Amino acid sequence: MRRGLLCLPLFAALACGDLPGDTDAATLGTSDASAGTDTSTAASTNPTTTQTPPDTSEGSMSGAETTTTGTPTGTSEPLTSTTGDPPKADMGSSGGEFLRCHDAPPDGATLAPDIPAYGGSCPTLEIGYMEGQAFNVLPQQLGGGTVERQFLVIAPEDAGPDERLPVIFLWHWLGGDAQDFYERGDVQNAVNQKRFIAVIPEAREGLLFKWPFSAIDSDADLQAEFQFFDDMLSCVAEQFSVNKECVASTGVSAGALFTSQLAGGRGDVLSSFMSLSGGTGGGTIKPWTAPAHKMPAMVLWGGPNDFCIVIDFEQTSKDLEQNLEAGGHFVLECIHNCNHSTPPFPVEPGETAFAPLWDFFLDHPYWLTPGESPYNEFGVPAGMPDWCAIGVGNAVPPPEPCDKNECS
Repeated sequence: MRRGLLCLPLFAALACGDLPGDTDAATLGTSDASAGTDTSTAASTNPTTTQTPPDTSEGSMSGAETTTTGTPTGTSEPLTSTTGDPPKADMGSSGGEFLRCHDAPPDGATLAPDIPAYGGSCPTLEIGYMEGQAFNVLPQQLGGGTVERQFLVIAPEDAGPDERLPVIFLWHWLGGDAQDFYERGDVQNAVNQKRFIAVIPEAREGLLFKWPFSAIDSDADLQAEFQFFDDMLSCVAEQFSVNKECVASTGVSAGALFTSQLAGGRGDVLSSFMSLSGGTGGGTIKPWTAPAHKMPAMVLWGGPNDFCIVIDFEQTSKDLEQNLEAGGHFVLECIHNCNHSTPPFPVEPGETAFAPLWDFFLDHPYWLTPGESPYNEFGVPAGMPDWCAIGVGNAVPPPEPCDKNECS
């Protein structure tokens, strides 16, 4: 039996919230920073077919009724478990029928490229988050100077030393920050229950919309953000046993608009991506860049009234969908019809909040062939909202009125 719909305030400050008074896209300011040479020399390589099957772990599942905070670690070694083997990943209502991120790849599968080493010296990562805890910092050369880029790394509190963990990047909305995403996304409970690492970047100063996705953002700014992604992934992979077959990205509103740019720029690395009220095109947003790797995507928005000041998110989401469909990518379309607001994900008792989002990520490893998804064969899992459907134009929004709107 499903719980009642959850409308947590994850979108309380969105891509259009807290915008400057001038809403004419043609007059939007430009970035103050341009990208120079980063301290990292990391670069992606072509996919390979050499397999290294991931380790699996057994045990009990952990609950997710309340938010907990991780304890920072002061070692560069993977976290160790104090209770023996780490819990088995919660497979959700889709589990057991098909290979997922925690399973070994099938024979002959095309695997993700190796994660390059960081070009400098990675810091010892602080894991988890609690009030007052310092963020992780990586230096980046921008505009002739060095900028300290900050991010959180959230891992299972009982991760085993040999547990190969998927990684997902979470890009926050305009009026929010990394801590907001951590708290409102119930991220510590999510990684404990679903067995993955969440990397939550903090936006830097100098960009009007926090992340470089608008038509006026320079290519140098965009490349600098891609490099920040590369550097974070390299340093996480240095400290943890990372499952490179499952590295994904999701974002909320402004973060979702950037996630679509990242999918184009780093599609050779990403296994999937999820756009929550984001998209491409529409005049004010950069167009889609087709990646060589065909990756599954969840494209979610709030219906025809998902609009916030200068951005029509239904238009940008549909533009993204059309490009994905034309490029042969699998698309799960989700329309919750609650305007520009928190997706009302229904979850089963005991599941972490936003479980369908994490399950989509874990259901779609890198090795899937172009356009492939286990959902094509087995159907959309029961744990997914009934306002999600396979393919562009197939989702049926809820018929009941929903007057939520968190654009402010």
